[in-house]
Amino acid sequence: MKASHLHLAYGTKIIYDDCDFILENHDKVGIVGVNGAGKTTLFRIILGEQQLDSGKIDLPNHRLGYLPQEITTPPAHDAMTVWEYVAAGRPVDDLQEQLNLEYEKLAKYPDSQAILGRINDLQDSIDSYDMANFDYELLRILEKMQLADLMDHKMSDLSGGQKSKVAFARVLFENASLLLLDEPTNHLDVETRNFVANFLRNYQGTVLVISHDVDFLNQVTNKTLFINKTTHKMKVYRGNYNDFRRQYAEEKAAEDARITEQEREIKRLSEFVARARAAKRSNTALIGMGHQREKVLAKKLEELGTREQEYARVAMNITPAKASGKTPLEVQNLSFGYPNEPLLHERLSFSLTRGEKFLIVGENGAGKSTLLKLIVGELQPQSGSVILSQNTTIAYYAQELEILDERRTILENINSYDFSDTELRSMLSNFLFYDDDVYKKVEVLSPGEKARVALCKILLQRANLVILDEPTNHFDPETQKIIGENLKDYTGTIIMVSHNPAFVEQVGITRMLIVPSRQTLDSSKQNSQLAVIKNYSRELLEYYYYLNSDLV
Repeated sequence: MKASHLHLAYGTKIIYDDCDFILENHDKVGIVGVNGAGKTTLFRIILGEQQLDSGKIDLPNHRLGYLPQEITTPPAHDAMTVWEYVAAGRPVDDLQEQLNLEYEKLAKYPDSQAILGRINDLQDSIDSYDMANFDYELLRILEKMQLADLMDHKMSDLSGGQKSKVAFARVLFENASLLLLDEPTNHLDVETRNFVANFLRNYQGTVLVISHDVDFLNQVTNKTLFINKTTHKMKVYRGNYNDFRRQYAEEKAAEDARITEQEREIKRLSEFVARARAAKRSNTALIGMGHQREKVLAKKLEELGTREQEYARVAMNITPAKASGKTPLEVQNLSFGYPNEPLLHERLSFSLTRGEKFLIVGENGAGKSTLLKLIVGELQPQSGSVILSQNTTIAYYAQELEILDERRTILENINSYDFSDTELRSMLSNFLFYDDDVYKKVEVLSPGEKARVALCKILLQRANLVILDEPTNHFDPETQKIIGENLKDYTGTIIMVSHNPAFVEQVGITRMLIVPSRQTLDSSKQNSQLAVIKNYSRELLEYYYYLNSDLV
């Protein structure tokens, strides 16, 4: 892939200014830069959805596979099973039908070179899909993505998180020569994430990844394409994300030192020119030198470098309005399962002490998000109960950001009788929404912007029990750090689902609830079938995350 002289601007806002880069076949490339630098825009250009003002990107004979950050499946696919939907990623039947039509044309026009050329191209496309291993590869991907149990389910029956995983499985199965992945780890548990990382490292094609998951980038990438929002330039660095950060820090330090030296020289010249201008007319020597220095000064000002801009960061305050009781939450003998499905939770019991930071872990599909919805009352248990103390107030951050009304504006979404519009706008500015931004409808926002609105909304509630479902999805590493620091100091109680080990460690978890998979439940002979609560320790958490041990 080769990009030459890319120029793009929206009105007076410059995105790319004469950018060039070259990527080799089989490169695994992390696309990085601050929010608004143009990462997703680059994908849209490659996909043909965005036109450049000038310049071009050469993609010789690339078949593209694309995983967007927000997954939407067309209504026409709702009736398809998971197997049928993923299998359609290799459209062999359609290609075979086209090939048969070309052979019919060839019978009428046997000397047509154009028809023969199309036949060769179609046959090459069919061969590239490795038909001999079609079913084997499809089943392997479904199993490793932990979707095998869903392969006969209709797409319309899946949750948003399940659809995201199925869409990802389809992209991996497509066998495209160029993969574009936008935040691919948002809905993946650790085991699935490790499979995907290994799959991509060994992928026989080029992979471009936009991700805020630093560990994932370090595992997968061998190059980093940095889009600089200050200079509007792009540069390719060899190595993974950590290698990029080291090289970039060294370059930035050298550039800052160079600019500092330039500024000293400019100040010295400016002072000399000012003295020369103030000199008496009779001091012709000083005036003459002043004119010479003035020319040098003008050149130095043209050559002066631009320092990296420090962008505003999210600011948070999550102090509860009041304290909860000593035991803010009790779950007693709770059982739940979806219609026509095995039970997800059976006779589950635990209680929380005020101030605890409680982590729920388990594989995708084990029922973590379902348990949170049972606690907040969005779902009703088949038996058992969820008991909140009299003073417990809940704020719930949902993984799919369901707490937002996409048809309303940002300001309308956080509207509260407890705060004036001025106070609300001040709070929104802490989440980087300024001036007329607050009147944007949520439906036009990026996933990261939506996540900031949702976080702002739950913090305004000043609840004493905060329930967080994958709170770091869509946030850059710096914002993740800010959220983690605030949650660590939070005096209320936290229940959290997260697949981000570094973030979990930062928050300071005190206990874990390990929800086993259905397969584990079916084979278990223990009476404590559905939950094991362990005292938290770093060693246990690392053991769970990195060795994927069956802890039940």
